[in-house]
Amino acid sequence: MGKNPLGRGVGALLPEDDLTVRAARLLQAATGCRQGATIHLAKRLPMGGGLGGGSSDAATVLLALNHLWQSGLARPALEKLGLQLGADVPVFIHGRNTFAEGVGETFTDVDLPPATYLVLHPEVNVPTGVIFGAPELKRDTPTMRPAEWHHGQGRNDLEPVASARFPAVAEHLAWLRQFAPQALMTGSGACVFASFPARNQAEAVLARLPAGTAGWIADGLAAHPLADL
Repeated sequence: MGKNPLGRGVGALLPEDDLTVRAARLLQAATGCRQGATIHLAKRLPMGGGLGGGSSDAATVLLALNHLWQSGLARPALEKLGLQLGADVPVFIHGRNTFAEGVGETFTDVDLPPATYLVLHPEVNVPTGVIFGAPELKRDTPTMRPAEWHHGQGRNDLEPVASARFPAVAEHLAWLRQFAPQALMTGSGACVFASFPARNQAEAVLARLPAGTAGWIADGLAAHPLADL
């Protein structure tokens, strides 16, 4: 570890646009830390997929560097710091299956049954701003309290907008719902997913993917790998 060598982003991103670099610099500024780090990121999740990949990367950097630099920030303080980077960052710092409220910073932890997820990636990049700025977006969904929620309940109000504006999203959803009627779009898109109680069920559907369709399987976790860091 050298002295503050935080300067280069990942791939074609400029440092000021790279959430991992911004996270490290934010932690430095918040704690007065003068240490640095060399960050290597192997990007596997597609950009614009609605999977929170960048937010997860930023959360991991905050968790890891808080530990390596011995900054001493407790998890709630890191969550508050992460909110400055984006509304999705605190939930990854929180690191548990949870019902998030507010702008993503108020949590009520929930227990979920074991599941394996099949994720499909339409070959489109869905800009978040386009979806949230759409005039037809439903904005009057009644508020739900954590005690009222149960596993499998809910919908994604962003899904109809993305499906209408990006037909590939609708096509992938329609295909997946032949095998899993509960399939949904992730975040603001473009990926779609379905949960299966057993991994072999997800593998069986994955094996039927049409040629040229991108998809993969991921096992659900009860806690982030760094949840106890």
